[in-house]
Amino acid sequence: MQPLVAYLRVSTDKQGKSGLGIEAQREAIARFANTEGCKVVSEVVEVETGKGADALDRRPQLAAALSQARKAKAAVCVAKLDRLSRDVHFISGLMAQRVPFVVAELGADADPCMLHLYAALAEKERKLISERTRLALAAKKAQGAKLGNRTNLAEAAAKGAKANRVGADAFAANILPVIQQIRASGVRGDRAIAEALNARGIKTARGGTWHRTTVRNLLAR
Repeated sequence: MQPLVAYLRVSTDKQGKSGLGIEAQREAIARFANTEGCKVVSEVVEVETGKGADALDRRPQLAAALSQARKAKAAVCVAKLDRLSRDVHFISGLMAQRVPFVVAELGADADPCMLHLYAALAEKERKLISERTRLALAAKKAQGAKLGNRTNLAEAAAKGAKANRVGADAFAANILPVIQQIRASGVRGDRAIAEALNARGIKTARGGTWHRTTVRNLLAR
């Protein structure tokens, strides 16, 4: 029975775009393991904020997953390839770690060559979208159009506040399962939970460290 280390990741500044929150990723990996006759021996959860997400030193839980996989002679399993990265260079660096990776969405037969190919296609698609957007904006500007809406600042501010609330709710929804795991291990009290979150390398919604008050505020949402 192939052992697996489950790696779950969400980016708090891009909540919902992948369609996979922590619970959905966990379920996808569990279905894959059940279908393929594998066993999830451990799980790590990464919550990251801001840019620079493709740098391994910004992904301490991924480094922890690699370490656990080496010790258990296991593969690291993710629900979708973008939970690792859409960057080909980053994927290549992971392959060099000599730890097998399994993508539940692609199936057990997806070898490293296929992972590189899918990552290259995703990276190319991202660049094409960015370039098309840049050209469209440049064309509008050349035609004399004023980009942006300068007449509805109050409405924009209200939408921004709503977006912030939605983002905070999504962040809380993804962190709560982690806190439940911490409590299940016997940890009690907001301060102790904050220390456990910090020990796992999990950042707050603003990219900071956890304190008793930040844990209390999140649980009170």
